Amino acid sequence: MREFKRTDRVADQLQQELAVLIQREIKDPRLGMVTVSSVKVSRDLGYADVFVTLLGENDAERVRENLGVLKRAAGFLRSQIARRIKLRHVPELRFHYDESVLRGHHLSALIDEAVASDQRQDAADDASSDDNASQRGDGAPQRGDGEPR
Repeated sequence: MREFKRTDRVADQLQQELAVLIQREIKDPRLGMVTVSSVKVSRDLGYADVFVTLLGENDAERVRENLGVLKRAAGFLRSQIARRIKLRHVPELRFHYDESVLRGHHLSALIDEAVASDQRQDAADDASSDDNASQRGDGAPQRGDGEPR
């Protein structure tokens, strides 16, 4: 059994080549800072789904505009890939916006907020238990029923 499938190797090579081509060869001023996050190639190597992220631009209008630029440049990119990679048939490129990075940041922020809330709650609980001990005045540890141990 082979370690890597051919489609995985082709997808990795396409990702590397597309990242360079998009950065250096596409001169459209509407295109922002695009990162090729992953490429998935169909089993018959007919299609390649290219997932991209945009640096600092997450509103739907900019995403749509950047995807439009990439879709219009797909033929050019495909011809450039054919020159660089030895394949009998270069897959048709389909561009998609990768929301996983944005979703990951959102989930990370929610987790940080929950941890901070727990810490505030723990601090408030500790402060109230310290107040109870100082009100007793004896400093002796108490059992659950209020009697000293």
